[in-house]
Amino acid sequence: GVARVRGRLDRAVSDAAGLERLPGRLVRRAEQPAGADLAVNEAWDGLGDTHSLFWDVFGRDSIDDRGLSLEATVHYGRKYDNAFWDGERMVFGDGDGLVFNRFTSSLTVIGHELTHGVTQFTANLAYEGQSGAINESLSDVFGSLVEQRSLGQSAAEAGWLIGEGLFTDQVQGDALRSLKAPGTAYNDDVLGKDPQPADMAGYIETEDDNGGVHLNSGIPNRAFYLVATALGGNAWETAGQIWFDTLTSGTLGRAVDFAGFARATSRAAVARHGAGSREHDAVIAGWTAVGLGGGLGTGFGSRTGTGSEGGAGTGFNPLTRPE
Repeated sequence: GVARVRGRLDRAVSDAAGLERLPGRLVRRAEQPAGADLAVNEAWDGLGDTHSLFWDVFGRDSIDDRGLSLEATVHYGRKYDNAFWDGERMVFGDGDGLVFNRFTSSLTVIGHELTHGVTQFTANLAYEGQSGAINESLSDVFGSLVEQRSLGQSAAEAGWLIGEGLFTDQVQGDALRSLKAPGTAYNDDVLGKDPQPADMAGYIETEDDNGGVHLNSGIPNRAFYLVATALGGNAWETAGQIWFDTLTSGTLGRAVDFAGFARATSRAAVARHGAGSREHDAVIAGWTAVGLGGGLGTGFGSRTGTGSEGGAGTGFNPLTRPE
């Protein structure tokens, strides 16, 4: 047979038509034109934008680096308030219309979920505690970069929000999370206040949410934001490359903690830009600002143990609310 062309985008979108069954009916594939269904078109375009970031910027051939077809299912469930990566495909709910709009409306959400796939095929970080918060943070980082690149935004111009536009007008909030200012994304009578800490002083010890993976991810999120804005220009070009190098280095243990991840980004900056370079200094300064600067001056990190198996869940939306 003919060898597949590396970097070629394969994608397909299916419609679950309000049922919680996967994959649903195939409604768009190959290079079919856009139809009338907004959710189908948004999912289709988001798969393309995410593929483009990983291939055109980082040279990764789809999420598995072997050209995996990117598949999405829309209209999952009735008024379903979530989007998730199930290990094989992206799944999007339509939202309940009261708190959430349709989940395809946010490109950062699409990029976030597909990045869970990249992480699954690379570092495979255990989805609990600090390694789980890093897993979540990586999805927020690359989800944000997908949107920034799609919109042609510099690090200074970007909004650094995850899920902007997901909340309906009835909610007092801008987005699910902010990388720039964790803890400020929403403050609503019903949903409460965005609980994310912005540094280690606010670190949350909890058994909920797999050990706070959607909470404490604010800490590495802000570190990345600080590195990217210190370096300026387009965040995907330098800061994003350092984080991508770290994710795909093969040196992260499955149970890596924040300090170990910070050291790994420092090593990646040294490998690409040199010790004491502007880029290396920016990485150290970013982690130091969130309380994780210890041991970064040396660039010597240790590989963490494998840790226990994490759950397969990659639930996106941490909000819980009374029915």
